[in-house]
Amino acid sequence: MNFRSFRLPLAALAGLVLLTGCPDKKSTETAESSVPAAAPALPKAPVFNADSAYAFTAKQVAFGPRVPNSKAHVAAGNWIVAKLKSYKLKVMEQPFEAMTFDGTNIHARNIIAQYQPQAVRRVAIFGHWDTRPFADADPDPKKKNKPMDGASDGASAVAVALEMARILSQLPEAQAPNVGVDFIFFDAEDWGHDDSTQADIKNQLDGGTTDSWCLGSQYWSTHLLPANYKAEYGVLLDMVGAQGGSFTREETSRTKALFALDKIWRVGTQLGYSDYFRYEDTGGITDDHVYTNNAGIPTVDIYDHPRYGTAYFPPYHHATSDNMSIIDRKTLKAVGQTMTQVLFVD
Repeated sequence: MNFRSFRLPLAALAGLVLLTGCPDKKSTETAESSVPAAAPALPKAPVFNADSAYAFTAKQVAFGPRVPNSKAHVAAGNWIVAKLKSYKLKVMEQPFEAMTFDGTNIHARNIIAQYQPQAVRRVAIFGHWDTRPFADADPDPKKKNKPMDGASDGASAVAVALEMARILSQLPEAQAPNVGVDFIFFDAEDWGHDDSTQADIKNQLDGGTTDSWCLGSQYWSTHLLPANYKAEYGVLLDMVGAQGGSFTREETSRTKALFALDKIWRVGTQLGYSDYFRYEDTGGITDDHVYTNNAGIPTVDIYDHPRYGTAYFPPYHHATSDNMSIIDRKTLKAVGQTMTQVLFVD
């Protein structure tokens, strides 16, 4: 998850104002959404194993920072591919090269795995598997150029998706959901320019057609794999593993995929996870879901939004504190069980 461009709702205006960099926090507005009336009973769904998701998170972190062009990055990507193949999914890799805002040429790859690839109805689960090469938002100036573990920011999302893939792959055909599921992991999401912390560094992509953030989803959205890919909706998981996780109804998600957003929040509430899935409307952010929405896939962004104050991201965001010490099985369970259940609700 990146501290990057924001779209903030201004109630007095008919339109939206696009802000770049750090927003004017005093003008940030939130609104409470009404909680829906009681819904029909939920159909049976498999149990999401939070211990397994925690282990998958720890395994990624153990490789070291998954920064493109590093050995840890290659090893982690190979492990993700092997794990998905072990679940008998149809796995594809999409290598690409890109230039980052600081002029670094990187070798990257998106990873795609399909469960029930023959199914016409499809749901996409998105996430990013790379880590930011510098902890530029760390409160300790001495650590700002150090790479970060990305335990919540990246690894937790991949871990939740992997556990979903694992339990789905074990289901007898008669118990499978009525949709196919595509797990799509983007690379090079987090090597972007942050105006608030890197004002002294020139953004070499500024003024061009490429955003410095979300390089993998930008590439995928214009080179769809599978070709001509379509899905009923997508869900972007980003920062979904930290203790006290808090997820709000982000603006782009509301405007582009309200039907899916409502469904997820309703299911989360029915499962008893209303402390995590809050009925609070917040401003839009530029994340991978912007580009998947541009590709015609209505996508919801689930990311950790602080419960109090005007900050958009929690203290561990782009800091060295984003390590295994903040990962909580309860948060992984809330997100993983909700997303698993959603697949079984028509």
